[in-house]
Amino acid sequence: MPGEYLEQVLRRETHSSRALPSIIAALLVCVLALYALLESMLRALDQPAWLADPLELVAAAARWPAGTSPVLLAAAGFVTLLIGLMFFLAAILPGRRAKHVLPHPRLAVVVADEVLAAALARVAKRAAGVAREQVTVVVTRHSVTVSIRPTSGIGVDTEAVRRAVDGELDRINPLPRPQAEIRVAPIGVVGV
Repeated sequence: MPGEYLEQVLRRETHSSRALPSIIAALLVCVLALYALLESMLRALDQPAWLADPLELVAAAARWPAGTSPVLLAAAGFVTLLIGLMFFLAAILPGRRAKHVLPHPRLAVVVADEVLAAALARVAKRAAGVAREQVTVVVTRHSVTVSIRPTSGIGVDTEAVRRAVDGELDRINPLPRPQAEIRVAPIGVVGV
């Protein structure tokens, strides 16, 4: 039982919620449905339309493309496509947050990728023998990219940096474990 609960907590912390797109879509559908219901009810009671008569709206929508500039139609279609694509992608993509799970038998431990990047930058800086400003680390779900700008005239042992970064990843053991890539700039910096 505690294992299932921890898995739910970890999933909730590492995946983004789809509540906001769902609420927006539901509100849009509700507003349109309520408007259609209001106009239909007014038409059934032989009252004047609130905004526009539903039959006139349908007829206007059917006539709209005929007198409209093709550029405006293309722009409206493109905006509609982008909105639909946004909702579609929100529905099918996993929506992962920039976090990794650290294994622990009794606790749910989650670390932000920025924190992991800072720890790896500290280790890479020491192994390369450079200042903190000369090391940049980018952590994604499956990769770690360590970029080093060496001090001009002083070489960097790439394998020593790789061993240090891999050792720190082994010690921290983030799940899923990212693969490290070490990049050393061909041009050094002066006086850092």
